[in-house]
Amino acid sequence: MAGLLSNLRNAVITGFVLAFVVYVLSAFLFHGTINLMSAPFWWYPVRWMHVLSGIVWIGLLYYFNLVQVPLMPKIPDDQKPAISKVIAPEALWWFRWGAMSTLFFGLWLAFLNDYLIAALTLGAAEGFSDASHTLIGIGMWLGIVMWFNVWFVIWPNQQRALNIENRFPDLTKDQRASHGRTAMLFSRTNTVLSLPMLLCMIGASHYGFG
Repeated sequence: MAGLLSNLRNAVITGFVLAFVVYVLSAFLFHGTINLMSAPFWWYPVRWMHVLSGIVWIGLLYYFNLVQVPLMPKIPDDQKPAISKVIAPEALWWFRWGAMSTLFFGLWLAFLNDYLIAALTLGAAEGFSDASHTLIGIGMWLGIVMWFNVWFVIWPNQQRALNIENRFPDLTKDQRASHGRTAMLFSRTNTVLSLPMLLCMIGASHYGFG
């Protein structure tokens, strides 16, 4: 077991295998069969991937805003490259692809459950007859705005601020600081938006809306 857990890739693969086994067993236990072509078969794993992706994305968002950014001024200058050159670029990779995966699986889940259009129109497409679709729609649009901020504001500015992969070697210190501040402000904006977004996401099914 120690040998398995000492390798991160093998440990993650094992977790996915165990999750698949649990899902297959539960499907047989409660339904007696598995139909790969049916929408109900995909509801559970797609929702699971949506939540898992969201954990990666929002978890790293909170890490940046609650841990890394506040502590950077306390780190000695000679140690800061370990954060900016090694940890931050890797974290940003998982951060932006976590955002992409969360959006992808969220839209797919809404499609499978036949409320994609209703949610994107905040319930207007069905005459505001289902409050849960309005609430989940607000959460979806907040998530889309956050995804946009990650890919088109935070990531491009962080590339320049940290000179990731040495793509912007000619920027001055002041220019890097300006890009870093822009990335920080939009990351902080996403932190603010994440709270009502999460409230809307869980509220649609836990506050009397279905």
